[in-house]
Amino acid sequence: MTADEFRAMALSLPDTVESSHMDHPDFRVGGKIFASLGYPGSEWGMVALTADEQTRLCQAEPKVFSPANGAWGRGGATQVYLQLARKSSVRTALQVAWKNRVAKNTPVKKKAAKRARAKT
Repeated sequence: MTADEFRAMALSLPDTVESSHMDHPDFRVGGKIFASLGYPGSEWGMVALTADEQTRLCQAEPKVFSPANGAWGRGGATQVYLQLARKSSVRTALQVAWKNRVAKNTPVKKKAAKRARAKT
């Protein structure tokens, strides 16, 4: 997989825009980052997962996925070694990261109202 393929997959998700953070391309929904490219080097991507999602992915494909260093990694930031990555794995990881970010961006009141409507 290439950085351009990663970029195209990220940008194919609804309402995603490309921006930049610390001189690295990143991908945002609702103004918040869910993926990035180029750190620690050009052959890497990153997806923002939960800690549990990160653990499962890293165990399933340890040569492709690894926790980022430090607090970011402990919080779910997961590095993707693009050269060994399968497109299907990266697509799934990007979709999960995007869904997580959308859920975090949704105000609690909207979630509660949606649940209330679903019960009726």
